[in-house]
Amino acid sequence: MKVGVFDSGIGGLTVVKSLLEHQLFEEIIYFGDTARVPYGIKDKNTIIRYAIEAVEFFKNFELDLIIVACNTVSAYALEEMRESSSCPVMGVVDAGVLATANKLKNKDANILILGTKATINSKAYEDALKQRGFNNLESKATGLFVPLVEEEIYEGKVLDAVLSHYFEKLNKPEAIILGCTHFPLIEKPIGQFFNNQPIIIHSGDAIVESLEREFEFTNRYKNPKLKFFASENPDALKKVAQKWLEL
Repeated sequence: MKVGVFDSGIGGLTVVKSLLEHQLFEEIIYFGDTARVPYGIKDKNTIIRYAIEAVEFFKNFELDLIIVACNTVSAYALEEMRESSSCPVMGVVDAGVLATANKLKNKDANILILGTKATINSKAYEDALKQRGFNNLESKATGLFVPLVEEEIYEGKVLDAVLSHYFEKLNKPEAIILGCTHFPLIEKPIGQFFNNQPIIIHSGDAIVESLEREFEFTNRYKNPKLKFFASENPDALKKVAQKWLEL
């Protein structure tokens, strides 16, 4: 199978990493809209327009599937992408909700949802989790995490200060949904802030779980073909990919 992975920037590489670890695809084509990142502060109509443009980009390739790694796009524009696409389109929000439901049998568990402002305002995670019977939900827009990860600040005093800023007054969660593909890069310090007690769910692992439930993968690909594209400065994206994916 040949898959396209779309993200507003470089964060979706964390989803690519999970796909590589599970050896699901023969070819992975990544497109990051780095010229217009971040999406999390943009309005719904703009997000939908950018998402449809991404589908048009992927029409240059004969894809079997498009994975929307961006939580904001998954929350606002998934249906529009599906209408424009000739192949199936899968988003990370539905996958994250499914993974949460599978890991948490206690419906009264305290769940903390982290994401960009747009993702949190969409209430996509909250609404879907409530439909599954989870009601102890707390959502927190943590947009400052995105530029920190973009600057490759994965630990240290600056990150610690931002963690305290967002989390010091929150109830201790039993599970944390990392509702942005940038956030797995700082998963460890997020967990440490809460004494490594919460279950942490992130988009890469969640999408793999959903893929393996929905499709039958008869082959495994140890050395898939990788192609990286960006709307701005593709060389910078490729350098980050080499580092994050250990290519």
